[in-house]
Amino acid sequence: MSGSDVSFVVITGLSGAGKTQSMKALEDLDFFCIDNLPPSLLPQLVELHAGAAPHRKYAVAMDVRGKEYFGHLVDALNWLARSEYHYTVVFLECRDSVLVRRFSETRRQHPLSGAGSIYDSIALERRVLAPIRERAHIVLDTSDLKPVELKAHLHAAVMGTPVHEMMVVDVFSFGFKYGAPIDADIVFDVRFLPNPFYVRDLRATTGMEPACATYVMDSPIARSFMETFRDLILSLIPYYGKEGKGRLTIGIGCTGGQHRSVAVAEELGRQLAQRGVRSQVRHREITDRKLAVESGLYPDDAGDECDTDGKSEDNE
Repeated sequence: MSGSDVSFVVITGLSGAGKTQSMKALEDLDFFCIDNLPPSLLPQLVELHAGAAPHRKYAVAMDVRGKEYFGHLVDALNWLARSEYHYTVVFLECRDSVLVRRFSETRRQHPLSGAGSIYDSIALERRVLAPIRERAHIVLDTSDLKPVELKAHLHAAVMGTPVHEMMVVDVFSFGFKYGAPIDADIVFDVRFLPNPFYVRDLRATTGMEPACATYVMDSPIARSFMETFRDLILSLIPYYGKEGKGRLTIGIGCTGGQHRSVAVAEELGRQLAQRGVRSQVRHREITDRKLAVESGLYPDDAGDECDTDGKSEDNE
């Protein structure tokens, strides 16, 4: 791995301005995060991970923790500036009144509390860190930011794109007869669509097969539904992104999770991908059944009585 393949984000700034929340946000963005790294160890850390570790994105949080560390922090940034590695320094700023309130709420002491009052400590830290602030690529005022807003700002600043544009939409099919999902953000019931179970030649197929998918989707109601469904999801993605979500999970259910829900999930995934949305499609009941067959817990030649809308094959 060359230096050009590795990027580092250095989070620093005023104590209480949100370094911990920032590291959590970067961790959600698939950064390898190290908190409270002594500045003098940064060169060794960079060389170690750039040469041996598989990660390509790193974030380290560093602060002064006392004036004796200031020189080490300056030296670490000077070393990064001379290196071949891409790096971004993010300085977290905050109003004094907000910092005082945060320290009061957490009942924690300021790292420079020996300077006098809390206001004196904040003022001293501002003076000490002023040269670092001048060298920062990004200065972010967190005074009025909620955690989800901080995450969105960091995402846009560090990754160069709004958070909703990096969201992954996880689409999965399921069967209501096996239980509704508890991990979905949105659940849709598609049992109103034509049911291939009642077509003998399609009963043993799944919605991933062209003949079955065509039967489900090739009707005016299905085409109208898919257009409305797709546009609804596309309109919601930015709003979920503003809440800090990196993944939107959509469950699509029919009775048994073999035909209609599978066809709709596949079609939704295809249409989202065509519009540049990062998406993945999975099928809960098909995957679970395949695993059960392979493990011998379910007979491979068992009849499929899954998609019956509450009716068994015997009473049809």
